[in-house]
Amino acid sequence: MLHEMGEWHPECPARLSAIQDQLIASRIDGLIAHETEPPLATEDALARVHTRAHIDYIRDKSPDEGYAEIDSDTSMNPHTWRAALRAAGAAIAATDAVIEGRYANAFCGVRPPGHHAEPARAMGFCFFNNVAVAARHALEVHGLERVAIVDFDVHHGNGTEAAFAGDERVLMCSFFQHPFYPFSGAGPHAPNMVNVPVAARSNGMAIREIVDMLWLSRLDAFKPQMLFVSAGFDAHREDDLGGLGLVEADYEWLTAQVVDVARRHAQGRIVSCLEGGYNLSALGRSVVAHLRVLAGV
Repeated sequence: MLHEMGEWHPECPARLSAIQDQLIASRIDGLIAHETEPPLATEDALARVHTRAHIDYIRDKSPDEGYAEIDSDTSMNPHTWRAALRAAGAAIAATDAVIEGRYANAFCGVRPPGHHAEPARAMGFCFFNNVAVAARHALEVHGLERVAIVDFDVHHGNGTEAAFAGDERVLMCSFFQHPFYPFSGAGPHAPNMVNVPVAARSNGMAIREIVDMLWLSRLDAFKPQMLFVSAGFDAHREDDLGGLGLVEADYEWLTAQVVDVARRHAQGRIVSCLEGGYNLSALGRSVVAHLRVLAGV
C-alpha cells in the first residue's frame, strides 16, 4: 500500500482496497484464509530469475524521498524496494504453502505486478517477476519437474517469456492484445510457449475458443505438477488501459479451466498472482469471480 508512482498513476494502492471491498461485499471474505505480511524475498531467490546486476540496480535506485524513474511509466518511491520484495516473497510463500499442503491453492493480491520484468530489466510497472520467481522456486527448491504458467493479462508477459523460453520444464500459455504494449510476443515462439496474440475488441467467446483449442491440449500433454497464474484483469471490457471485451463470467470460466487442469495433473496445486486491472470496480468484481472458483465457494 505504500508503494505508489504518483497520483496520476493507474497502478495505485486503491487497487488492493477495491479488491478487499469487493471481497467483503460479496460475502466471501470470511470463507477464505488470509495471510498478511509474507516474508521478503531474498536476493538469492530473485537471482533464480534476475541477474545480480538487475537486482543491484533496483536496490541502488531506491530513493530516500520523492521518485526515481525507471522508465516513462515506472518509478520507485522510498517504499517500492520493500514492496517489490514483499510481492515476490508472497508468491514464494504461497508456493511453499501449497506444495506443503497447507492450502489447496493460493491467490497473491500483490503490488507491484511482475510479468513485464525481464531477467535484466524492469519495465511496465514491474520490478521483479513474481510468478517467474515462484515457478523457479518450485522447480529448484522443491524439485518439481514440470510447471505451467497461465497468463491472461491484456498485455503480453514479455518478462515471463524471456525467463523461460526454451526451458523444457516450463510451459507458458497466454493470450494478449496485439499490437499493443509491450509490442512483443507475436512470434516466433520457443516450443514451450503457447502465446496467442488477439485483436482489439475480441470478446470472451473468442478467448474461450483460443483456450479450448490451443491451450488445453498442450497443458494436458505437458502434465504440469503445479500451475502458476499471472492474473491480470485489464482485459475486462470496462478497463480503459486495454481494448478486449472480457467480463466476470469469462474470468470465472478461465479459472475453472485452470482448476480442472490442476486437478487432473497437479493435485490441484495453483498459485495465482495479481498482475494488471485498473478499472477499480471491474478489478474487484473480477478477482471475486476468480477466487470463487479457486476456493470453491
